[in-house]
Amino acid sequence: MIRFFVVFVLLLLLLFTLEITHLAQNLVVLPWTALLAKISAVLLSAFDSNVIAYGKILQDGRTGHGVSIEAGCNGIEACIILVAAMVAYPARWGHRLAGIAVGMIAIQAVNILRIITLFYLAAWNHVAFEFAHLYLWQALIMLDVIVVWLLWIRWVSRREVDHGVVA
Repeated sequence: MIRFFVVFVLLLLLLFTLEITHLAQNLVVLPWTALLAKISAVLLSAFDSNVIAYGKILQDGRTGHGVSIEAGCNGIEACIILVAAMVAYPARWGHRLAGIAVGMIAIQAVNILRIITLFYLAAWNHVAFEFAHLYLWQALIMLDVIVVWLLWIRWVSRREVDHGVVA
């Protein structure tokens, strides 16, 4: 338990420090954030042909209403927490890598849902947008991380028991 905690905290410090570097921002964070805006626009265009994305902006081309996907809203921090927890947990590296891949997809899927709902809330009601943005979706994204991690731990422990390995 102490080993997990120490490794988890050290990985968080390392990964969050790397994330804020100029290199990581330019090579990973900004392109990823722009990709999220494009994915959201593509999904929304099935229902609303007026939605456009440019850079980190998701906007209704007709009304001008939109949202800017900023740091902390691109799901990267949630993925960092999940990665640190999975790497710190005593499991086979194959299980860790599988969990990280599936977990990051799950987190980003929920994050795209978050972006889309916030896009419509911003146009509909500013108070509802602020509440959902600052409180509701922050909690739901972290809940997603916890649920993914707990499901992964359950999956790992079943796989290791099935293969006669007990960590």
